[in-house]
Parts: sequence; structure tokens; C-alpha cells
Amino acid sequence: MRSAIDLSPPRADTRSAEPAPLVAHIIHQFSIGGLENGLVNLINHMPAGRYRHAIICLKGFSGFHNRLQRKDVEIVALNKKEGHDIGLYLRLFRALRRLRPDIVHTRNLSALEGQFVAALAGIRARAHGEHGRDMVDLDGRNTKYRLLRKALRPFVGHFTTVSKDLEGWLAEAIGAPPHKIAQIYNGVDSARFYPRNTRVSIGPPGFMHADCIVVGSVGRMAAVKDFPSLVRAFLLLLERHPESRNRLRLLIAGDGEARTHCHEMLRAAGAEALAWLPGERDDIATLMQAMDVFALPSLAEGISNTILEAMASGLPVIATRVGGNVELVEDGATGRLVPPGDPAALAAAIYQYCNDDALRRRHGTAARHKIEMRFSMDSMTQAYMDVYDRLLNRAPRFGRY
Repeated sequence: MRSAIDLSPPRADTRSAEPAPLVAHIIHQFSIGGLENGLVNLINHMPAGRYRHAIICLKGFSGFHNRLQRKDVEIVALNKKEGHDIGLYLRLFRALRRLRPDIVHTRNLSALEGQFVAALAGIRARAHGEHGRDMVDLDGRNTKYRLLRKALRPFVGHFTTVSKDLEGWLAEAIGAPPHKIAQIYNGVDSARFYPRNTRVSIGPPGFMHADCIVVGSVGRMAAVKDFPSLVRAFLLLLERHPESRNRLRLLIAGDGEARTHCHEMLRAAGAEALAWLPGERDDIATLMQAMDVFALPSLAEGISNTILEAMASGLPVIATRVGGNVELVEDGATGRLVPPGDPAALAAAIYQYCNDDALRRRHGTAARHKIEMRFSMDSMTQAYMDVYDRLLNRAPRFGRY
């Protein structure tokens, strides 16, 4: 184990006040992603006097950690080896014994075994969060993973989920007691993401012009996000409506294994100049200002931060009818819901928005209103602090839940 960075400030005078309780967040890897973005938002917006934070990465971290605004967050990289790394558990145990956190909060299946290690390390207040599923278990029915979750369920003092879909699954399929589950929607920074006043021009020379319609998306270009379906929908529109080549543009910001395949499809269709796939970006709010419609073709989803950011930016959202997407997008009011893996349905929804400026504005305005009413950063932060407060107030010994 090695401590990746330690940005702790000088020690406070403990004679005057006790330090705030420390939460150790255990995650697979600290790099760009929805879970990680939500964690950064939570730490940045939680009052420093209420809780301190450390992040334990089972693998490692990227420059994404620079988005943390607080300077008292220690990040520990355990450098997990490929395959089953038995030594990882010992490294995690030692990290927890050194940090001595008041609370451990694991996230998703890859970190769940940290609950057992935390119990061995003597940490009595423990939470586990479910943020979404991956390609290996899209519907949560994998027998091995269900058995693992059920075996480790007694070690978890409280569960958090980002969607009602995941909340119901935890209770019904895993057997988590409903009173131990807190469903907390991700918050969005509605001051950073807001409807545009004037159009922002982005991309390489010739990509955009004053009358173009930009269909945009943001995310890890992993298999579960199914960005090739969005590219197929775009190419289908160009084929069926050749005149759309004059106006229609595609923007996908993100990196991953599907990016090369998407480039190849665009190149084969002679549509490279009409699309821009710039890879990972740190100016998403600016990119949203250039979009007219947001589309997310995921095969599975918890609660998408990028959908929330697009809604806050006043964009109508086309999303697949999976997971938490149906809790965010109101079909026919703030956007459209389409079946997963169906480029034709996706293309039809895009075409409708491209040809109806009033519909885009109406649905985009409704999306922004929904964000302001239900998805504030303050409400998310307070909900997590309520969970942590509850854990510390009771903190029973294992076996007495």
C-alpha cells in the first residue's frame, strides 16, 4: 500500500475543538465516471465542520482528483493487481487501521468486500452505496453476485442508492431491510450548468455553424453506455434524410474502448466531418452550452449525472428506458424515453427534436425546472449527512442490528 497524496492542512488546535468525524470512501478507481463525479460533488459541498473525508482506491487514481476543492482529503491507492489479489485485503486493513475512520462507505460491488475488512479493523459505522450496474450484470440477476451481496449484507449498517429502481432491488432481491436503505438522488450544480444565453461555438474548424443542430452526449465510452447505438442512429438519419447533413452534428465527449469503433463507423460512412469525438474533457459545462439535444443510449443506468447536468443546462434529453433514467426523464415533458439497443427509435426521437424548435425549448425549460425543484446539491448533501449522523448515533456492534 502507498498513500498516493496527502494534502492535509496543519493540525488544528485540538484543545479548542474535536476534529470532525472522518468518512473513508472505498471505491474501485478514482477516475472520470458518474460514481466518482457524485463523490466529488458530495465532498466539495459538505460543510468541513461536519465531516472530513479520505478516499481509498482499490486500484489507483487519475487527474480527476484535481476536481476536489477541499485540501484536507487524503487519497490512498492500494494498486490492486489484475485477477484475485489476496494481498489487497491486508493492504486495505492496514490503511483502515492507520486512518482510523469513524465511518466506512463502500461503493458498488467491486468495493463491497471492504465491509468485512472494515469490521475486522474495528470500524463499527459502515455504509454501502449502490450506484448502478455494469455489463456483467445488467439486471442484477447474476447468482454469484447476489450470493456475495447477501453474505455481506449483515456487515452493512446502512445502504444508500441513487435511484428508486436500485432501492427496490436491494430490498426485494438482496433482502436489505427497507428501514436501512436511503434512496438519495445525485445533486447537480445548477449554477455551473445553466441554459445558454448565446450559443457557444466548439469543435474543429467547420464543425459548427449558426443554424446547425448539435446532438450531444457525455460519458465513459464503455460497453454499458452503448455509444455505438447513438452513432448508428446518427448515420441512419443521414441516410434517410440526406438534407440533414447540412444541419445535423454529433458530439460525444468521453473516452473508452468504444471510441475507436465509433470513429470507424463514422469514417466508413463518410460522416467524420459531421461528428466530433474529442475524448475525455474537463469543460463539460461549456460543451453543454453548444448542444441542442442530449442523448444517452445506456443499456443500464443508476442515476446519470450527465442527464442531470444536461437538464440543468436546459436541454431536452433522449434516454433509454432503463434503471433510473425513467425517474429523471418525463417522456413527452422533459424529453423522450426509447428502448435500449434500438438505433431506429433513437433516430426517430432525434429527428423530432431537430425539426421542432418550439418542442426543444419547451422540454428544455421543463427539464431545468425539474432540476431546480428536486435535484439540488444541498438536498443530496444533507441526505448523506443524515445517514452518517444516524450511523454514528447508533454504531452498534456487528451482530446486533
